[in-house]
Amino acid sequence: MNLVLGNSHGPRIPRSLAALALLAAVAGCAPQPDDEGAPDSGGGPERCDRGALRTETAGKLTVATDKPAYEPWFQGDDPANGKGFESATAYAVAKQLGYGKAEVVWQTVPFNKAFAPGRKSFDFDINQVSVSEERKRAVDFSAGYYDVRQAVVALKGSPAAKAKTVAALKKVKLGAQVGTTSLDVIDDVVRPRRDAAAFAKNDQAKSALRNGQVDAIVVDLPTAFYITAAEVEDAEIVGQFAERGSAPEQFGLVLDKGSALTSCVSKAVDALRENGTLAKIEKRWLTEAADVPVLK
Repeated sequence: MNLVLGNSHGPRIPRSLAALALLAAVAGCAPQPDDEGAPDSGGGPERCDRGALRTETAGKLTVATDKPAYEPWFQGDDPANGKGFESATAYAVAKQLGYGKAEVVWQTVPFNKAFAPGRKSFDFDINQVSVSEERKRAVDFSAGYYDVRQAVVALKGSPAAKAKTVAALKKVKLGAQVGTTSLDVIDDVVRPRRDAAAFAKNDQAKSALRNGQVDAIVVDLPTAFYITAAEVEDAEIVGQFAERGSAPEQFGLVLDKGSALTSCVSKAVDALRENGTLAKIEKRWLTEAADVPVLK
């Protein structure tokens, strides 16, 4: 930086003014501190109160799930009634974020579309969607709200019902809903001799089991309990699969990729886990799994 104070060929600047000019010039060249209170890249404490959340509809929280909404996750095919594990969990998350039941708007979104690439019209989706690295490339997930295992359901007395090991399932015809980790378990863990049957809906998988089109179906364990107790006569749970890897399979709330809500929704789920709310909801709506044998 050069500052000319005067020379023999031009007007001279008084020394007092020259000093002030020099100070001003130096100040202009020096790095300036951020304004007090101005936002910075560190973000500071994140605001997760209702007034700070940018939801699809102002003052509302839009929650999506599939239809039909299966038990025990929902009851009466009515996600809005607060009954069933996932309906109750959705309202608990909403409350944690500052939204009352009347401010939650439900939307129907097919299972596979919930985590497909593309912009979402919901704030979060709750539909037994397991968190996976592949799915994370298309959507965001909250912290896990339920640790889940996959299970095999077969008709009593059938060859599939006698299976005690994963190897014994290789020779039977298996089926599961398309796009699910249930189908992944068949393909990656069981690796049966015959290709698995993939169904668009669990209702179709259950019908195939009743009609003998498949020998057994794979579903998450709570769904297996409900199928055998209330939906498919003479069906039983053959066993559950062991956890794969070091971390349990978890269901997570699905959000738009890069959603501004992801961190706050995760914090809400974490808070509900830490304060025991999720455990209470699970105890009320889901069956204990301790007595189901593990297939090895």
